[in-house]
Amino acid sequence: MAEKFDVVDIIRTKRDGGELSTDEIRWVIDAYTRGVVGDEQMAALNMAIFIRDMDRREIVDWTQAMIDSGETMNFDSLSKPTTDKHSTGGVGDKVTLPLGPLVSSYGVAVPQLSGRGLGHTGGTLDKLEAIPGWKADVPNDLMMKILEDSGAVVAAAGAGLAPADKKIYALRDITATVDCIPLIASSIMSKKIAEGTSSLVLDVKVGTGAFMKEFDKARQLAETMVQLGRDAGVDTRALLTDMNVPLGRKIGNGLEVEESIEVLQGGGPADLVEITCELARHMLEMAGVHDADVEEALKDGRAMDSWRKMIKAQGGDPDAKLARAPHTHEVFADRDGFVSELDALALGVGSWRLGAGRARKEDPVQLTAGIEIHAGLGEKVTKGQKLLTLHTETPDRFERALESINTGLKIGDEKPAERKIILDKIV
Repeated sequence: MAEKFDVVDIIRTKRDGGELSTDEIRWVIDAYTRGVVGDEQMAALNMAIFIRDMDRREIVDWTQAMIDSGETMNFDSLSKPTTDKHSTGGVGDKVTLPLGPLVSSYGVAVPQLSGRGLGHTGGTLDKLEAIPGWKADVPNDLMMKILEDSGAVVAAAGAGLAPADKKIYALRDITATVDCIPLIASSIMSKKIAEGTSSLVLDVKVGTGAFMKEFDKARQLAETMVQLGRDAGVDTRALLTDMNVPLGRKIGNGLEVEESIEVLQGGGPADLVEITCELARHMLEMAGVHDADVEEALKDGRAMDSWRKMIKAQGGDPDAKLARAPHTHEVFADRDGFVSELDALALGVGSWRLGAGRARKEDPVQLTAGIEIHAGLGEKVTKGQKLLTLHTETPDRFERALESINTGLKIGDEKPAERKIILDKIV
């Protein structure tokens, strides 16, 4: 059967700064998913989009075409409202772990379909797999039962959701076309809209350890995604949050689970608690729960009860002791002063080199590798004071990890300006 369009014409149109029609976009996404359009042709089109951009209508059509490439989920049969959160990823960003149980403790269902880490940013599924017995793969019927019974699920997205995005994302990763607002926005939102949640809060990270280094570009991405969600009938908001410094005090899979449990016990680092509570308030408002005292729900044990239910429902043992790496290396202050720099990217790459992350999707990760931060940004330290503890199962990794870490850890004479965690909101 003859194809409706010629892919070379479509590439040429976008290369020359033209606008792609709705039918052209639908066809090219479908043809690529079917294998009619080759990787080299889609790579050329991605680069043309990267250079020439897309207008709002094109982005909406591109997103919808990726949704239409696979199945969609529907939570209308649940007796409770649904809400979800998506983060664009950062270093030490373990917010999903305490957030789902916190929101679900108010009788709201939180279906969170998450991914694995790549490069210096950690993946939620890798973190939770540090809990003995916990399983990421949850069939749809079991997911509905868990959401009805205990309220929160963190699971691997099924291969049937937006399969075109999976193919295009893998291609962008190896052709220097990741950092492109139309392609990022449509990639994230096609999956989130296909998931079928009623409302969504986006946590768009800004800074050295984030996808988006500059505030203006991050704001543009956030606005584009909020509009895509709203156009598709999903109540969508966004927060822009700081990622120049790692979030919390622990980086790495099992270490981040430990810190999440501290938050659920009513403790944990102030920055992590602040973002978790702010996101929870927005998610609950959108689900119809107003004026919730989410800080109190962390302190009185309700959120912890939800966490235990969530972990057990997916085969995990919430009482199991988490493994610790057999090898550690401590970093000490070489002078008195203030921690004046704690760069998220430098520490994220350091944690990755210790074994906490992967360079390719198929790589294994060390569940116990990572970094503990003992002195946060702006803290006064004395010479010889312990600043970091590095953890790994393979001690020959310490040297390479320290090469990165040392570029981003500085002690100065002046205390740096107070860090603002939540930079902006789109509500």
